[in-house]
Amino acid sequence: MVEKTDVAAVLELIRPSLQADGGDVKLIDVSEDGIVTVELQGACKGCPMSEMTLANGVERILKERVPGVERVVPYHEGY
Repeated sequence: MVEKTDVAAVLELIRPSLQADGGDVKLIDVSEDGIVTVELQGACKGCPMSEMTLANGVERILKERVPGVERVVPYHEGY
């Protein structure tokens, strides 16, 4: 099982690079099957490159550093 605290700690490492571009990331949930839900904020929210940021940045780093992370998905209000 993936620990939410481990995911949060790695997101803290990623956060400065997102903030440098006017964005941020907020951890919403970590499911038992390794699905991490995050909300991109600031300039990242609605950015055309946000899917690449999630897949090539956030997801890649989380998979490297937190055993059990399978996927990172964006949070959408209403889910």
